[in-house]
Amino acid sequence: MTFETSQDQDPHANDAAPYSGGDPYADYRAGDFPFTELVDLADRRLGAGVVAANDEFFAERENLLVRERAVFDPEHFGHKGKIMDGWETRRRRGADAENVFPAPEDHDRAIVRLGAPGVIRGIVVDTAHFRGNYPQRVSIQATAVEGAPSPEQLLADDVKWEELVPPTPVRGHAANGFEIDVERRFTHIRLCQHPDGGIARLRVHGEVVPDPEWLELLGTLDLIAVLNGGVYEDASDTFYSSPTQIILPGTSRKMDDGWENRRRRVRGTNDWVRFRLAAQGSVRAVEIDTAYLKGNSAGWIALQGRDGGTEDNADWFEIIPRTRLQPDTLHRFKLPQEAVVTHVRLDAFPDGGIARMRLHGTLTERGLAELRTRHAALGG
Repeated sequence: MTFETSQDQDPHANDAAPYSGGDPYADYRAGDFPFTELVDLADRRLGAGVVAANDEFFAERENLLVRERAVFDPEHFGHKGKIMDGWETRRRRGADAENVFPAPEDHDRAIVRLGAPGVIRGIVVDTAHFRGNYPQRVSIQATAVEGAPSPEQLLADDVKWEELVPPTPVRGHAANGFEIDVERRFTHIRLCQHPDGGIARLRVHGEVVPDPEWLELLGTLDLIAVLNGGVYEDASDTFYSSPTQIILPGTSRKMDDGWENRRRRVRGTNDWVRFRLAAQGSVRAVEIDTAYLKGNSAGWIALQGRDGGTEDNADWFEIIPRTRLQPDTLHRFKLPQEAVVTHVRLDAFPDGGIARMRLHGTLTERGLAELRTRHAALGG
């Protein structure tokens, strides 16, 4: 965690002040967590979902994974009370009139299916707008269950849940970040509130670890896709949006659903973004889409690749020469010969946005072997 707490002495030490009007985010306590550069494994666009919760009396569990930040309307009430943009449970009570507080072990929980199984590097539990009604503590466990298990199967006695975050105090109206150091591949997490309360958003950042057997069955696939293990490594500029969005599933739905950089003013320079494939692959065709980027798409692009090596000792070669792009258009490139690569670099001249990029091809035998080895080492 990134803060100190005296909650053992003062149970309200981490409260936020009551809302006093104006911008509800004016006193929001944000966090600077380096792991948020990694893909959100609980992104709905990857297929994530909140499959179960024991209680969602005031606000639905599905709100946890909404992509936009939580909103607050001080006048919005329903027949159950204040309507909040998050997951909020009712107030727990004790067993009888002599024991009015809940027992120490009492808690509420929600189970989240990750959109892409992988290694979790960090988790953000966002309590935005929950100022005095956030949980006193949270804990988080994870498990790996293949296929499409039901909530009942996930809660069965034979399913082993590994603790990622022990019961830990959190702050109200704040981003609470947890670094995770567990080298295992997980498919589901369980978010627990101790003893009850509300959480606005949940983000689970990490590295996708695809099932090599599934990729081998598919044959031709998008070698750079997040769901297939593609990773954004670095870029010249991330001013407006993360380049990770270039390799998300589906098509762009609006202008900011892609990578857009600021306007470049230094002549002789250009913007670029670098990706790593899940493993070595042979690329046969490339798609570059500028959907919804009309007055701000890249003017020209070029694509380079390399097979192994490091950024400091890289032997880059040309895959697509500098080529003019059209705004709001899907561009398809048939390569004259297959390009065997582990990394690619997309250059935009001089600047501008790209909505999506696809690298169609197959994993090499070496690539499949590397994936099998890593998958097995991580418990897959």
